[in-house]
Amino acid sequence: MAESWDGNHDPGSPSEESYHLERLHIEPIYDAFICPLTKQVMQDPVTLENGMTFEREAIEKWFKECRDSGRKPVCPLTHRDLNSTELNPSIALRNTIEEWNARNEAAQIDMARRSLSLGSGEGDIMQALKFVQHLCQKSRSNKHVIRNAELIPMIVEMLRSSSRRVRCKALETLLVVVEDDIDNKEIMAEGDNVRTIVKFLSHEQSKEREAAISLLYELSKSKTICEKIGSVNGAILILVGMASSKSENLVTVEKAENTLENLEKCEINVKQMAENGRLRPLLNLLLEGAPETKLSMAAFLGELVLNNDVKVLVARTVGSSLINIMKHGNMSSREAALKSLNQISSYESSAKILIDAGILPPLVKDLFFVGANQLPMRLKEVSATILANIVNSGYDFDSVPVGSEYQTLVSEDIVHNFLHLISNTGPAIECKLLQVLVGLTSSPTTVFNVVSAIKSSAATISLVQFIEAPQKDLRVASIKLLRNLSPHMGQELARCLRGTSGQLGSLIKVISENTGITEEQAAAVGLLADLPERDRGLTRQMLDEGVFPLVISRVVSIRQGETRGSRFVTPYLEGLVKVLSRITFVLTDEPDAVALCREQNVAALFIELLQTNGLDNVQMVSAMALENLSQESKNLTKLPELPKPGFCVSIFPCLSKPPVITGLCKVHRGTCSLRDTFCLLEGQAVDKLVALLDHTNEKVVEASLAAVCTLLDDGVDIEEGVQILCETEGIKPILDVLLEKRTETLRRRAVWAAERLLRTEDIALEVAGDPNVSTALVDAFQHGDYRTRQIAERALKHVDRIPNFSGVFPNTG
Repeated sequence: MAESWDGNHDPGSPSEESYHLERLHIEPIYDAFICPLTKQVMQDPVTLENGMTFEREAIEKWFKECRDSGRKPVCPLTHRDLNSTELNPSIALRNTIEEWNARNEAAQIDMARRSLSLGSGEGDIMQALKFVQHLCQKSRSNKHVIRNAELIPMIVEMLRSSSRRVRCKALETLLVVVEDDIDNKEIMAEGDNVRTIVKFLSHEQSKEREAAISLLYELSKSKTICEKIGSVNGAILILVGMASSKSENLVTVEKAENTLENLEKCEINVKQMAENGRLRPLLNLLLEGAPETKLSMAAFLGELVLNNDVKVLVARTVGSSLINIMKHGNMSSREAALKSLNQISSYESSAKILIDAGILPPLVKDLFFVGANQLPMRLKEVSATILANIVNSGYDFDSVPVGSEYQTLVSEDIVHNFLHLISNTGPAIECKLLQVLVGLTSSPTTVFNVVSAIKSSAATISLVQFIEAPQKDLRVASIKLLRNLSPHMGQELARCLRGTSGQLGSLIKVISENTGITEEQAAAVGLLADLPERDRGLTRQMLDEGVFPLVISRVVSIRQGETRGSRFVTPYLEGLVKVLSRITFVLTDEPDAVALCREQNVAALFIELLQTNGLDNVQMVSAMALENLSQESKNLTKLPELPKPGFCVSIFPCLSKPPVITGLCKVHRGTCSLRDTFCLLEGQAVDKLVALLDHTNEKVVEASLAAVCTLLDDGVDIEEGVQILCETEGIKPILDVLLEKRTETLRRRAVWAAERLLRTEDIALEVAGDPNVSTALVDAFQHGDYRTRQIAERALKHVDRIPNFSGVFPNTG
């Protein structure tokens, strides 16, 4: 017996191995059992007329070869002719062989049982596993013999062996044992066995992984076991990874794919696959499953977190079906469809697919419909969320019909309905519908329709009141909407914010919160920044409520690096600077504004902000504010008091000398300072403004040139202003602006500045030799507006391009 289980025997080919296993026996093997042709134990022995016995299949093959070659049938042993090829079954011999086989197989199975233990040698275990494989491959009926002998649990136990060869052979043997045998599969799947096999899928050794996936694929042909495989934590995720792997061999990838296809028989597995990125089975069930299955899949889809690419796939595959369910299904189906559509619509590309699939008309109908079969409020909130997602996709909504009379989302009656819902529903729906209006007012093609509808419905006050809402999301949505509206209805909004109702105070409270910089704060300061800067009443109230010192402190903290890292820092700072600039528009009428600018040294702050490279809006607004401050300098400069002449001078005027007073501002001819009179010269701001004349943003150039031009304005010493620009090398940048002709506003301002510069003879002589400047002035003279043409004409006279017939040039603005 020991020799029969010699583990060192390693047959070279499968046929040799089968023969070796056939020869393993306990009882002696008789020569009569062996077929002379196959040299193997016969299963169906038959006898010829001459008494010779052969395996039926072997002798039939021999006779066929004789016929095919045209020879008479002969006995393969004696080679004598046969009169007949009739085969007589050797029933007695067959029964004897079967009894002998049964006794031997029983003994061999018993030997295998003793060898299949972790204490046995590797050779004995391997030989036992090979024997089990051979026995099952020899006859399908032998599989129940293995089952009855309770060998399956013992083979499973070999999966825990420390020998890789044993583990691989055990996996291969289990595959042979369970193949096409449902009973063996059920036994195989008992206990923790499936989990053990799944572990091999992530094993480093590829042979074990390949054997395990082959076994798992075979087990997955049973629906009952499919549920067990899916219940193993991580099994489906591993299989999905294997099926999509670029590094696995093709056979393993194919087996993993086939296993997943089998696992799709169970809905719970399909849901797990969807969670792990394999969404196609779920979508197929949603399209083709039974009604209850469709409902289940749609509901689950609404709970999934999908990446953007998957949202596009889902929208293309089942978007139309979900919309159809939303239109015609019962309430539970509509709820499931709405939740799924909510997921899909949150990405711009997938939202556009849904629009093309016709989601807008039923969506709007669900929101507005009141009566039997209307959506409950919780689902109207989902509908409003979907609509908010879709509207923020950037689609051209003024061309998409949503009503029976071809209305669009921005038709007046549709917007009126939105406004009605906003005023008569709960905070959640109100917030989403405000977000819808935010999206519609963010587009230049639809904002005017929404503004018109808001004005015609007199809803401005109602919208402004949401600034005081306790819910943060609702406040943010309302502030963002009002900010979008402010360029188009700034006066109305300013009127609503003024007074004692408290909305301005609520905005200020939001801006002043010291919780980092939030989207709400950026939106709130942006709203204030976009209101009409010359609205004196609003600025007066902001002065009274202490807005400007708060704004200054926030600007300074950002400049000093105390606030950083937020994606809302830039819009927040831009808004703060623009809000602060409001104070410079009321200096003439508001002494308190002048006092605050002096106290806070606002001019110095704006000069510093000129150097915030990369923030064009901050530079532009700062230059505008400095223009306003500089315009006020000539009103604030204290002119010197000349001493009264003495007695002798009063009698003899020829003895008088003009008094000399030092320390006066050259441009304003009086006592100046940056803090008290906002003098650009004293603040050394001229060179910084001149540097911005080369900016790529024409709005920054316009504001900077306007500020520089205050040194050449009426009421100041223009000659000194020109001299200062010469010293700061500002003449050429101004003339370059004239040559570039970037915008009509820049040309108008540059022509005005050039005329003032050319009043200086030296500059006029130099420019007269530059044909480019002359050509630019001629172009302005020919094509500018009436005022620009007048100024260009005077400039051309300075360079003798146009005769000065009067002979006198009036020094007027």
